[in-house]
Amino acid sequence: MPHLHRRAALLAGASLLFPAVAHADEAVQPERSYLPTDIVVTGNGESDYGTQDGSSATKTPTPLIDVPQGVSYITEDQLEDQSIRQLNEALRYVPGISMETGEGHRDEVFIRGQESTADFYIDGLRDDAQYYRSLYNIERVEVLKGANALIFGRGAGGGAINRVAKRAELNGQAVSGEASIDSFGAFALLADVNQPLSGSAALRLNATYEEFDSHRDFYEGRFFGISPTLTAELGPQTTLVASYTYDDDRRVTDRGVPSVAGTGPLRGYDETFFGDPGFNQAEAQVHIGRVRIEHEFGGGLSANGTIQYADYDKVYANILPSGLDSTADTVFLGGYRDYTDRENWIGQGNLVWQAGGDTLESTLLLGFEVSRQDTRNGRDTVSFTRAPGTGGLAPNETPLGETIFIPPYTLDAGARLRDSQLETLSFYLQEQLQIGDHVELVGGLRWDRFDLDTLDLVGGVAGDRVDEKVSPRFGVIVKPNRDLSIYASYAESFLPQAGDQFLVLSPTSAQFEPEKFTNYELGVKWAPLAKVLVTAAVFRLDRSKTPFTDSTGVTTLTGESRVEGFEIGAVGEITDFWKANIGYTHLDGELRTASSFGPAGQRLQQTPKHQIAAWNRFDVTELLGFGFGVIHQSDQFASFSNTVELPGYWRVDAAAFYTVSDRLSLQLNIENLFDETYYPSAHGNNNIQPAEPFSARIGVRFAL
Repeated sequence: MPHLHRRAALLAGASLLFPAVAHADEAVQPERSYLPTDIVVTGNGESDYGTQDGSSATKTPTPLIDVPQGVSYITEDQLEDQSIRQLNEALRYVPGISMETGEGHRDEVFIRGQESTADFYIDGLRDDAQYYRSLYNIERVEVLKGANALIFGRGAGGGAINRVAKRAELNGQAVSGEASIDSFGAFALLADVNQPLSGSAALRLNATYEEFDSHRDFYEGRFFGISPTLTAELGPQTTLVASYTYDDDRRVTDRGVPSVAGTGPLRGYDETFFGDPGFNQAEAQVHIGRVRIEHEFGGGLSANGTIQYADYDKVYANILPSGLDSTADTVFLGGYRDYTDRENWIGQGNLVWQAGGDTLESTLLLGFEVSRQDTRNGRDTVSFTRAPGTGGLAPNETPLGETIFIPPYTLDAGARLRDSQLETLSFYLQEQLQIGDHVELVGGLRWDRFDLDTLDLVGGVAGDRVDEKVSPRFGVIVKPNRDLSIYASYAESFLPQAGDQFLVLSPTSAQFEPEKFTNYELGVKWAPLAKVLVTAAVFRLDRSKTPFTDSTGVTTLTGESRVEGFEIGAVGEITDFWKANIGYTHLDGELRTASSFGPAGQRLQQTPKHQIAAWNRFDVTELLGFGFGVIHQSDQFASFSNTVELPGYWRVDAAAFYTVSDRLSLQLNIENLFDETYYPSAHGNNNIQPAEPFSARIGVRFAL
């Protein structure tokens, strides 16, 4: 009943926010774009691809319809319409991606069945530390699916997630802001100021402050972010873009609920916190500075170079559920405190040459990337100090209840401490050759040198390995007309055996070459309307050279897995009053041979067979609009053990938009409209995250 009363009160309040259209002034709804511009032709390069960082899928000014790869976009307008401010919230609306809980302190995803904590990029440069990413300074989110080391380097076995950052604009002053609050008391404030300094320079400042809350007991936190950028024309053909971002995130580390008898989530405890609120804290301070130079030489020749420095300071502590005795109605607990300091230096340069005539057109990419990463990671473990057998309970065992009593514990320092230094050097070459009006060929190679040194400071064990890998990419595109492309592609990627965070090389893993990812894809892209793109693809992703230790203790690289599937989607402005981003993905993934993940035949973890994501905006008048969204995931296993199942679910979202004036608009967003109980993600079998029930957010947006 409290939920019903709260819902009624919110909807009644919303009716006051959205008065009758008849009383409005002559304001009109601002134009909303759900698809980057110039998806069909590049023209003179004046598109979202050409004027920003080039196409993220090719590093050249290529229209989306000519990219032989599955790509999903979420634009700034869609993010605003959905009132989304965090990357993990946005990715729930991308079919083909399922979210891991990330231990309650980081972004972690499965893309085409491949788990990653590191395949995140900003403007094409790696942003691989473990933390939550905000979108207050982001223009759009891009999900590039399938292995493709040529563009992104190591990792990205299932795909890569790239955020395109906002940059200062030279063409005018602009001030905008947003304030919102939801039914749990969480609120957000955002500001965006663009100020030309002269005809050739401009500054832009994006900033935000958020406070978190939810239905989960004791959950709270806050986020502060500020990001100034400078754009300066150093000459008629040269542009400098400089930016700095500081993000400060503090929140309760929430590890969710355990499973019952190894079969499914513990029901009836969706609000119960299985931790110590005073101890379960996660903090991250992130500094990212970037300088980019873009130069046009003329004659179709251009170049860009970027230097990025990033500093990550991260600590998180947690008491967490590790098991359940459903007969005794008790829960078992574990815990630790983990901290990471990381510095990244990345330098990247690209030379693009566009040449040719009516019969042959060539776009040649030559590039390099060099990086250094220094990381120190440590862990202190929790020891429960209650005497064994006290009250008939183990030291880490406690009665199950709406509020969990945490047994006494101490923190044992120095359980783990390790240093790692990673140096990489990469060169890549890519040719995009257009033959007449109907055929395009894409081919390229990337060479990577990967030098990793690690030291286990507790055990005194050093590890080092150098890998040199060549990663190919090939594609052919057939275009019956300029609005339709049919493509076939092949691409590879690799991941060193140290894992995607590269914290330590064990004596065993130091012996082996990297895992290999191979992506085969056939697809169609069709622009039936000027602002609509329809895509479809079938694909197969093979993962090989995964370690397997047999019964005699011998480890070999014989592990293999495969994901096969297809996806279909449509995005853009379907009519003058209807914008949409709709997609469906089918995934069928399993272990083909026994490996470190499990025995042959097991389904891949957290890889639902069916995923649907659909967001629609309908502008019924020039002043009033409505939004409607649906997310569906079929059942999935919480881990490779295939013993704990996360049931399938449907979630329905809704929104209403009202334009008060040209400078002021109001917005209502409702998540989980029908108050469904579901469990969208997990971290293993006993850290399962309950989803939020019905919640509403009311916001106001202004522009000067």
